[in-house]
Amino acid sequence: MEGRRISASPSPSPRPRPCNGRRVSLSVNKKRPRPHAYVNTFNKLLKREISSKPCFSISNAHEKFRNMRLEEEYDTRDPKGHCSVALPVLMKRTKIIEIVAAHDIVFALAHSGVCAAFNREKNKRICFVNVSPDEVIRSLFYNKNNDSLITVSVYASDNFSSLKCRSTKIEYIRRGKPDAGFALFESESLKWPGFVEFDDVNGKVLTYSAQDSIYKVFDLKNYTLLYSITDKHVHEIKISPGIMLLIFSRSSGHIPLKILSIEDGTVLKTFNHLLHRNKKVDFIEQFNEKLLVKQENENLQILDVQSSELMEVSRTEFMTPSAFIFLYENQLFLTFRNRTVVVWNFRGELVTSFEDHLLCHPDCNTNNIYITSDQDLIISYCKAESDDQWMEGNAGSINISNILTGKCLAKINTSNGSHKIDSSQMRSSVAEALEDVTALFYDEERNEIYTGNRQGLIHVWSN
Repeated sequence: MEGRRISASPSPSPRPRPCNGRRVSLSVNKKRPRPHAYVNTFNKLLKREISSKPCFSISNAHEKFRNMRLEEEYDTRDPKGHCSVALPVLMKRTKIIEIVAAHDIVFALAHSGVCAAFNREKNKRICFVNVSPDEVIRSLFYNKNNDSLITVSVYASDNFSSLKCRSTKIEYIRRGKPDAGFALFESESLKWPGFVEFDDVNGKVLTYSAQDSIYKVFDLKNYTLLYSITDKHVHEIKISPGIMLLIFSRSSGHIPLKILSIEDGTVLKTFNHLLHRNKKVDFIEQFNEKLLVKQENENLQILDVQSSELMEVSRTEFMTPSAFIFLYENQLFLTFRNRTVVVWNFRGELVTSFEDHLLCHPDCNTNNIYITSDQDLIISYCKAESDDQWMEGNAGSINISNILTGKCLAKINTSNGSHKIDSSQMRSSVAEALEDVTALFYDEERNEIYTGNRQGLIHVWSN
């Protein structure tokens, strides 16, 4: 469903939760400079965006999430259990920035760069995924093609200067052998502003070596090289189902664009898109045959690249969002702005406004957002209703809403999320577990929600 871009620096910044596709870039100090800061956020979000399964009914969805309770608590800083290497960063607590689940294993990545793996069946930590004391993991990607976990890391021995990728079979991690994996893309120089992007939709990996200005596309199944793009004038690449959009350096009155087949790199279309002179480009995005272009204080343009039909949405109706998510199966997209979420179609029409889905974080932290594979539900960490907040301090709520209707189908809050069972590992109250949530993941196979907080704790919500 996606692709998303994350800035990896010696001091990691808050990042979006993992997704089916994502781009990880190494930056020095701050984010890699780009023509549109917005582009970064979009790619962070493109995450859970594909599936051909039919949407289940609203009543069924309500039943799936009814009576969700706090069931377990895991601690990434727990000194007990197996640890194959000494990790100095375990000396202090840091917030959870990413959660991924694969079968019965939950992976939690902390801001410090430590990743812990927990077994849901045995309710204990299996191991830390870090294989050396100086490894700082920046990002996680579950490769369903070969049932493996890919970690993207930087190392102190390398002065945190380049990204290193590693693939480890889930079964090896289950056995407590995270060091049984192997390195990926060793021939590539992934120093800043280089990056690697994992695209689960098309089953591809895109790398960019800034040293020689070459983009390469690999097969996500076996990591074999498919083709290279050596044009040094390419300024940016966007991935969509079946195609890639190449964005070249802007000219005064237009921007050159090229559409390629993602399978073999064949050029499908070359064209220029006219721009308003001296106006900053907020974003350029490709969605199948639709090209979305927005400039500062200008209308949103939606261009059909096949028919050349151009439509515009008034700048007063469509204001530049902080991020959005494409819903490929439904031919819709979500926009995020000022803690609110709305749904649009590609005729520029507002489809849905959510009745009770005010996000807790103003920066649209996508770690706290999950779109189901059927693209019918959005699960987010939201601000609690005002009449509940005086009772529960800073606790938020986990809201499950229907994307097509905007209706809130279920909610986990301090009044209904009480402990399901008495657990010896449980130290947090429900209110404490719902405070300062920094990461969220929904396991669709097990029908469980996992949240992480600023204390480095993972909480399991189940019915």
